[in-house]
Amino acid sequence: MPVLVMKFGGTSVASLDEIKNAAKRVASEVSAGHSVIVIVSAMAGKTNELVQWANETSPLHDAREYDAIVSSGENVTAGLMALTLQEMDIPARSWQGWQVPVKTSSAHSSARIEEIPTKNIMDKFSDGMRVAVVAGFQGLSETGRITTLGRGGSDTTAVAFAAAFEAIRCDIYTDVDGIYTTDPRITEKARRLNKISFEEMLELASLGAKVLQTRSVELAMRFNVKLRVLSSFDDKEPNIGTLVCSEEEIMESNVVSGIAHSKDEAKMTLISVADRPGIAAAIFGPLSEVGVNVDMIIQNIAEEGRTDMTFSCPTDQVLKAEKALNGSKDDGDINFSHLVADTNVAKISAVGIGMRSQSGVAAKMFQTLSNEGINIKVIATSEIKISVLIDRKYMELAVQSLHDAFDLEKVT
Repeated sequence: MPVLVMKFGGTSVASLDEIKNAAKRVASEVSAGHSVIVIVSAMAGKTNELVQWANETSPLHDAREYDAIVSSGENVTAGLMALTLQEMDIPARSWQGWQVPVKTSSAHSSARIEEIPTKNIMDKFSDGMRVAVVAGFQGLSETGRITTLGRGGSDTTAVAFAAAFEAIRCDIYTDVDGIYTTDPRITEKARRLNKISFEEMLELASLGAKVLQTRSVELAMRFNVKLRVLSSFDDKEPNIGTLVCSEEEIMESNVVSGIAHSKDEAKMTLISVADRPGIAAAIFGPLSEVGVNVDMIIQNIAEEGRTDMTFSCPTDQVLKAEKALNGSKDDGDINFSHLVADTNVAKISAVGIGMRSQSGVAAKMFQTLSNEGINIKVIATSEIKISVLIDRKYMELAVQSLHDAFDLEKVT
């Protein structure tokens, strides 16, 4: 029988009633002739509770024990889902990461999947099991310890299983009914997309869209796994959502497919840096070493051998960045006047594969922001993306005005 992967997020399994509702969706796919692999997250709020318990017990905790604690939430959900399906007379069995086994690296709390052997589960399918309920977010290191994949890791688990088992599709059930042209909480004109390319989804996920974990989209694109984002709570149109697929499967699309935003951004500027070969490496090397995720970078024109260097990073990494750069200054590696951090900014991005073949997108974006009196602080572009940093107080206005300017409420 063809294999289908179904992933249910925390809100979709938040209670026993929600687990029953999810089990009914699984049952309908079993009736349609599929062997189903269900990937489950912990019940909503459970992982946060477990993290809090671990931190309260040991602020400087052993990462191996931390993973053992926070991975337990998925085990509970998997067992409850299997029991619920058995009560519906569907042959189901729960699987923890080590039982599959999901082989990962040893980087606790941020492990990467290295291999998923299919034999154990496929043997059970051959013996009559119809549903394998797998605890998401977790795996097994080479040393035999439980590992976790980082927050949102159940999405990555689901895509990895779909790739390993050559599933016909990977359905991601969540509390929204698909991918929208922008955040519906900001503009009522936001429209659900029927299809979106892997590249566009990857950009949107990395730029602030919270529907899919970035690593899961990367994996889907690499192995060409069709992803479908669906709502667990829409009973009127239960199979209507957004398909994330290759660009070749999308006949035509808007030049811009979506407007993303992120308010967790900071702009950092090194004032009066020596303009010399190797200065960029001297600045960004220490930042990389301490794990600061640098995004947008701009260097001003040099005057009298000095220049300013500006970059953006997540707000929760500002202190780490300041410590690394001031340390390099004290060591004499970087000679700058002072460091200015601005945490009251937001990143606004326009994303669309249509940008490859049509000019004028940047001009339209900049003019639209100008018309609203919004000043642009930093600009970064790629083949299918234009991002700007602006004052955070203008974030919602910028999203709404750009959504209108690019007619995203209209279907092409």
